[in-house]
Order: sequence, then structure tokens, then C-alpha cells
Amino acid sequence: MLTISRSIVLPENELTERFLRADGPGGQHVNRTESAVELRFDVARSPSLPEPLRARLLARRDRRLTDDGVLVIQARRFRDQGRNREDARDRLVEIIRAALVVPKARIATKPTRGSKERRLAGKSQRGKIKQTRSRDWSRE
Repeated sequence: MLTISRSIVLPENELTERFLRADGPGGQHVNRTESAVELRFDVARSPSLPEPLRARLLARRDRRLTDDGVLVIQARRFRDQGRNREDARDRLVEIIRAALVVPKARIATKPTRGSKERRLAGKSQRGKIKQTRSRDWSRE
């Protein structure tokens, strides 16, 4: 069981772990031990996630999310397989907790009179600068 919040708990059978050989330093047994962990979680088909949370997770532009809606996390930070497993699970929890926060709806507003005047003043000033350039070229 992986606890996300009080109401959301992911059972072990929804997580798929694959162990692979990690690159980088590892000592004598670097080519024999499979210490890196690839954790897969099917966001699109998980019955444990509420529908609004699932929609927010799938809407994220995350390169770790496949076209089928599977979240793939690779952990190879440590030399120890157990620590990499824990790291991958912690990162999954962080991603899901970040999606729990509902983004505040943006309220459309109109520009103020002062901001319109400042924008127009800036445009006219820029136009005057360009006008002076054109006169300089015509004299030559």
C-alpha cells in the first residue's frame, strides 16, 4: 500500500516495478546487479484515483507520461536497489500530491484606463523615434 493522502491509497497490484542495470559507479559488481528501478503506474485505468485527479494528472505535459496514460519513473540515484525503490515511490507520491492541488480559476479582467494610456503613450513615443530615423536617411 502506498499512501498518498487520507482518502487516496494505491494498492501494490497497481504498481509495476522493473529492475535494470544502472549506469555510473557501482564497484566490482556493477555489471551484475540490477539496482536501478523503473516504476510504472497506470494513471488512466487506476480505480484508486478520483476522476478529477486523474484528469489533472493526464492533462500535465510530463515527459514521464506515455500516450497510454502510464506514468514511468526511473530511479537510479543510489547504488542500492532498495533505496532506489523507495526513491521511485516517493517521487510518485510527490507527483500525485502536486496534482491534488486544484488550480485557481482565472478571472478575465479588462485593462485599466491608466494601463491603456501608458501603452498608447509608449507606442506614440516609439513612433516618434522611428520618424526621426527616416528624416536622417532622407537628407543623405
